[in-house]
Amino acid sequence: MRYYIIAGEASGDLHGSNLIKELRKLDGNAIIRCWGGDMMQAASGELVKHYRELAFMGFTEVIKNLPTIFKNIAFCKEDIKQFQPDAIIFIDYPGFNLRIAKWAKQQHFKTIYYISPQVWAWKENRVKLIKKCIDKMLVILPFEKEFYKKWDYEVEYVGHPLVQVVEEFKSESSEFRVGSSESGVATHNSQLTTHNSPLIALLPGSRKQEILKKLPVMLEASKSFPEFSFVVAQAPGQDESFYTELLKDYPNVSGVSNQTYLLLSKAKAACVTSGTATLETALFAVPEVVCYKGSPVSYQIAKRLIKVKFISLVNLIMDKLVVKELIQDAFNVENLKKELNNILGNQQTQKQLQKDYADLKNLLSTGGNASANAAKSIFNFLK
Repeated sequence: MRYYIIAGEASGDLHGSNLIKELRKLDGNAIIRCWGGDMMQAASGELVKHYRELAFMGFTEVIKNLPTIFKNIAFCKEDIKQFQPDAIIFIDYPGFNLRIAKWAKQQHFKTIYYISPQVWAWKENRVKLIKKCIDKMLVILPFEKEFYKKWDYEVEYVGHPLVQVVEEFKSESSEFRVGSSESGVATHNSQLTTHNSPLIALLPGSRKQEILKKLPVMLEASKSFPEFSFVVAQAPGQDESFYTELLKDYPNVSGVSNQTYLLLSKAKAACVTSGTATLETALFAVPEVVCYKGSPVSYQIAKRLIKVKFISLVNLIMDKLVVKELIQDAFNVENLKKELNNILGNQQTQKQLQKDYADLKNLLSTGGNASANAAKSIFNFLK
């Protein structure tokens, strides 16, 4: 069969690559054309556009790049018409993918969504469009099944693909094969293997603006823990000099690039910005403090638009406060020091965290390998 897969971000490239591998196991005649990145290409997908050409973040950047975005949409539609796939598979990336899905449904292509947009957090009305233009929705968060049920839309829960990714890393860690949530880059030598003092991981995000909001608070807190080495997971998109300037006054802080998973595998604790990284940290069973700070205006807007009790995936999935969230004004040096002391020194806190982390992993592992489950569901749907 002929598959056309669209992913527009690094995480989509990772999960798309594992989906391609599993589809090929089921369909030896699969022809796969894709929008994604190096990992999907390495998995034998024929790459049309790299996600680096598609990733526009923030209102101003999107407005500025509207001509490019519209050009990409038009090109994608024409490419699909030329390719004539048996199915189009969308991976997250809703701003682009839902536009293509609406058109694709009108053109009578079969449409499958793998990894739902976070419509349960905001823009819930998108569900109306999803119901009209998506033939099959595969979700990776257990509560999403119930969310869609209230909209009278049947979806399939396949488990979370990060469980497989993290477990594969752990099984290969003896060879120091390093994967990161940003790029999945592999390396064999790392300064992380030479640290004598215990490590605390700092994951302040990937965009310069968010790093500048969060990392300085984390760095100031590090002064109170001289017995630890703090290591910053540096974003691939930022220059080394950017971090060098920020870290220069902190002798017990260093940085590494493309080694997020190796860092988490060795860390005793972590300070993590909200997002997928909170879930990855939990799957490595690392005690964490979730840190979020935006501009006052952006925060007030988000507070009114986003309809969830928590900001971290760990807490959202478990539907309770598992990991401490320091949000906006609560994210300050004193509070961060207090929470780090708690997860590092309080045995009761550590014991409860490990129990909750185990429950989280079990919940996300329902049915086994998520990528294999998704591929099987897609293949059977198209037969």
